[in-house]
Amino acid sequence: MTVWISRVPATEARPGPLHGLTMALKDNIDLAGVPTTGGDPRNTVPAARNAFVVDRLVEAGAVPLGKTNLDQYATGLVGTRSPYGACHSVYSAEHISGGSSAGSAVAVASGEVDFALGTDTAGSGRVPAAFNGIVGIKPSKGLVSTSGVIPACRSLDCVTVFARTVATARRAFDVMVDFDAADPYARELPRAAPLSGVPRIGVPDRPLGLDPLHEKAWAEALDRAAEVGAVVPVDVGALLETADLLYSGPWLAERWLAFGDKLDDDPAVDPTVRSIVRRGAGLTASETFAGFDRLAELRRQSEPLWAVVDALLLPVTESHPTLAEVAADPVGVNSRMGRFTNMVNLLDLCAVAFPGPLREDGLPFGVQLLAPAGHDDLVIDLASRWCGEEEILLAVAGAHLTGEPLNHELVRRGARLAFESRTARDYSMFLVDGPVPRPGLTRTLPSGDGPGIEVEIWSLAPAALADFLTTVTPPLAIGPITLADDRQVLGFVCTAEVADPAREITHHGSWRGYRSTMAP
Repeated sequence: MTVWISRVPATEARPGPLHGLTMALKDNIDLAGVPTTGGDPRNTVPAARNAFVVDRLVEAGAVPLGKTNLDQYATGLVGTRSPYGACHSVYSAEHISGGSSAGSAVAVASGEVDFALGTDTAGSGRVPAAFNGIVGIKPSKGLVSTSGVIPACRSLDCVTVFARTVATARRAFDVMVDFDAADPYARELPRAAPLSGVPRIGVPDRPLGLDPLHEKAWAEALDRAAEVGAVVPVDVGALLETADLLYSGPWLAERWLAFGDKLDDDPAVDPTVRSIVRRGAGLTASETFAGFDRLAELRRQSEPLWAVVDALLLPVTESHPTLAEVAADPVGVNSRMGRFTNMVNLLDLCAVAFPGPLREDGLPFGVQLLAPAGHDDLVIDLASRWCGEEEILLAVAGAHLTGEPLNHELVRRGARLAFESRTARDYSMFLVDGPVPRPGLTRTLPSGDGPGIEVEIWSLAPAALADFLTTVTPPLAIGPITLADDRQVLGFVCTAEVADPAREITHHGSWRGYRSTMAP
């Protein structure tokens, strides 16, 4: 199979949170000096510059190794609509890889790269993840720039990331998120607060018509969901109906607008892509607005769902087709692949796909968690918990804060800034001796009379935290710290003998507040 469309020599990695991680790019995303084919070999002009998101990743230390195969012009969920050849699952040469981000998913699943970029308009960042047993994060629309990406359906397109673990996918995702004023669809979304308490996981209140092997794996997945959170049956009828809208009305016309001029009778054009997208040329304005109206109605019908659950669990697909089945019915099989994915961008949701239980035949079974836009961290947190990768929260108050001299000790271990907070009001802060100016916290104030100390909460994998602990020396130590909302996390504390009243700086309320009073 053809996984790569073009390869490039590895360059020296820059320092940063992704230092040395290798990546592949779906070949509808610009890499300077390399043609962006979109799966069409007639596109031979090298890109003048990197896509916005690629620049972000390279600056953070990631190393591109090349461009990967895809369903032509990102139109398909099967991974077979390419003049470069079809991809298949790493689990089976007879079964499809999923698409359109086929090559990117296979490059990750086969271990050729640490992570890869795809795109997801209808499910292309999730279906290949499911069929190759890896993780795929589909951000909220506009959260990751699409500047330098060949559009498929511009109002819905999202750049996605694949990795073998949730932790690696998240490291890349956190770098990818950056507002790009040059992208008219970019937006700045506030990130939802982390979950406290038991998460409410919605599951469909009806049979989903899965094939028998998928059905058995789905039953096991529902058991796992009950271990991760509180399962809440919900009506998903409006979501499933929304999925049927994507390849009709406004959005098919939008695909025609994006690349319809490329769909001549040249043999380089995939005939299935041509036949699907050409239908968009004849859609009328009234049909377009009828589609928008129906979507508005279905969005309103689906809104009550999010009042009773934090996230919705769905299978990614209803089956895992073979290459032969796709060849026999290319449109019908592809349509069925999007039944549980097409609606996500139409309804402005975020999603993460990750491995569920293996099927009895040994093929992977993928599940996904959905939530409203801006709740990306929530679904990624739940996926981490599901996959046994749950990270540990660490409060820092001084030299490890963002922009402070020791922050790199966290960043280079893959830590990410989860949120900002304050300690409970009975904490005091003192200057601590050492090679770098730093504070220590201890719980000394009676009756909660203090201001509470400003802290950043960083999230680390357990192994990364264990390694980080080797850098902590007395009189500082890592111990439990209570936050203002009564949550308890780990954090930097100091022993009681350091609590010298002459060195107390509690009244400043934060290390930065104290530093601002010092002479430059």
